[in-house]
Amino acid sequence: MSMGARGPARVHVRAPGKLNLFFEVGDVQPDGYHDVASAYQAVSLYEDLWAEDSDEFTVSVTGSVDVSGVPEDDRNLALRAARLVAKEIGHSGGVHLEIVKHVPVQGGMGGGSADAAAALVACDALWGAELGSARLQRLAARLGADVPFSLIGGTAVGTGRGDQLSPALAKGRFDWVLVVADGGLSTPQVYEQLDQLRSGSTFDIAPRARAPRIDPAVLQALRAGDAPGLAAHARNDLQVAALSLRPDLRAVLELGEKAGALVGIVSGSGPTLAFLADGSESALELQVTLTASGRTALHVHGPVAGARVM
Repeated sequence: MSMGARGPARVHVRAPGKLNLFFEVGDVQPDGYHDVASAYQAVSLYEDLWAEDSDEFTVSVTGSVDVSGVPEDDRNLALRAARLVAKEIGHSGGVHLEIVKHVPVQGGMGGGSADAAAALVACDALWGAELGSARLQRLAARLGADVPFSLIGGTAVGTGRGDQLSPALAKGRFDWVLVVADGGLSTPQVYEQLDQLRSGSTFDIAPRARAPRIDPAVLQALRAGDAPGLAAHARNDLQVAALSLRPDLRAVLELGEKAGALVGIVSGSGPTLAFLADGSESALELQVTLTASGRTALHVHGPVAGARVM
């Protein structure tokens, strides 16, 4: 790594995608947002970002997933993150960001948030800013609900908009098989669909009368490293909405559970599906079965660390 006047001339940061192991969604608030309670886990599917000094703020995006929907202008969350750091420290130059994506785009795994977290860490290192984790967290919260979690990684509980974080103890390793679906789902569209389904429904998808909270059994299973215990209590309130927008995913969920998964859930707002396996051998068998059925299946594990300089 060659050094510039302030910091290294080029910085490489890796940031993980996330799964929502538990996701409870409250009623829509007057400002149009929802209060949520989420248990996040960072998993070993990563975004890579390189940052180098430039006169302007530019970004290029490639990857092993379809990146055609990723903006390369100021709508790009990583670019907005870089501008925030520059503004915070009064840096007059710009930066070129090169992003290589492996987390599915609009897949419910927080890939864009991981890019933003990576950009915060990379620009902080590139410009020798030494902002420290508390200030980086504050900047992250301004960029979106999932960005603060991408910074810390591991396992955490998020409340409010999902950005009020507290780390959760998780013992051991959890093995997941992800099925990547074609095309993405827009998060706002999935929430809108949930609101519509709830307004026309009298049954169990109505929001609870209290503030959203994590099922204590989920935290207990994480602390114990107990995959079957986690499977018994994993839940995602957005799943019903994602499945109504993408009914084709239902058959894949059933297939995965028949093939030995402890549980299958929609990740975040979907359409990525996450299957929890009882150890790495079971995960490999499940991956083989799902791949044989013509799906793109990836074996990952969690928890892993958040955005960090390589």
